[in-house]
Amino acid sequence: MSSSAPPAGRPVFTGLGVLSAFGAGLAPLAAATVATATAGTGFAEVTRFDVARRGTRRAALLADPPPLAAAVLGAVADAHRQAELPDGAPLLLALHSDLHTREVAAEVSKGAAALGLAGVTRVYTGACVAAATALADAAAMVGSGRHPRVLVAAGHLVEPGVFAAFDAGRALARDGALRPFSAGRSGTLLGDAAVAVVVEAADAAAGRGARPLARLAGWGRSGDAHHVCRPRPDGAGVARAARSALARAGVAPSEVGYVNANGTGSPMSDLAEARALREVFGDTLAGLPVSSSKSVHGHALEASALLELAVTIGALESGRLPVNAGWLGPDPEIGLNLVLAGPRTDARPRYALSLNSAFGGANTALLVAAA
Repeated sequence: MSSSAPPAGRPVFTGLGVLSAFGAGLAPLAAATVATATAGTGFAEVTRFDVARRGTRRAALLADPPPLAAAVLGAVADAHRQAELPDGAPLLLALHSDLHTREVAAEVSKGAAALGLAGVTRVYTGACVAAATALADAAAMVGSGRHPRVLVAAGHLVEPGVFAAFDAGRALARDGALRPFSAGRSGTLLGDAAVAVVVEAADAAAGRGARPLARLAGWGRSGDAHHVCRPRPDGAGVARAARSALARAGVAPSEVGYVNANGTGSPMSDLAEARALREVFGDTLAGLPVSSSKSVHGHALEASALLELAVTIGALESGRLPVNAGWLGPDPEIGLNLVLAGPRTDARPRYALSLNSAFGGANTALLVAAA
């Protein structure tokens, strides 16, 4: 069903900037996510603010983070530099919605303009699918010919208010480990991230000699319309988003070689996602490697989709698949082919699917193809 090269207007990625708990750049993040399951993760005791009265005290944090706007601008500058980006590209920005959102967006816009970008033209605050929604919009803008290239950025640095809210809602793992799809999983853990990616039309990139890192073959979005915070138990919304991404790309489920799952470690959402994958991939699911890179770098909320996109691009480049860390044992209702003991190096996937879901039932799927 798929073709060997994207049509001229199809989006490719030509620049990527990443800041995570492992430092600046894709290399340390990619190395951490493909380490053996016993090599450790980015999670440690929180010292940035007081967590003495919290039920969970761990997160994946930068040792000395800059202010959020500066962190995002650093990622934007790195992506801009890597892509050797011409002037004038618009910037779509995903942020957590709070009293500081307008201020952070204004600072990012000012700094982006100094780099030659058009500044922030749209801000996305749609919870954990914010960055993926921005990316889908950027791909549509590029594909329609409205812009030859668009820069998408997102940032989230763990702060006391959000940490307290997630802790009070018992969404954080009480045992201090994020265990996607595992028996004994009890919730998620938060993580820092600032990420930026250049989305460019394939012909525009070729015309200026830019080398794509990967291409966005397809994308899909859906809503559960089920519950304000609980996922639809059968995973129908996640399945619909994944099917939409595959259909947009003209790619069969059997062609997908890896899934970077949403996998937050929540008992309910992990099970719903596993059911969605079973619905989409059917009999081929038994041989499809799956993991959640959140188990290593944490849940970066509004920035999570771009952080996990970066991990997925790294996996496609290297052929080493991220480990599903925190494993205690199988959940008989899950039944996924999880990457457990160490990175899979026996195959180089041509297509990888990255999934994200948010409170309120929003779901996104990004189908990424090797360059």
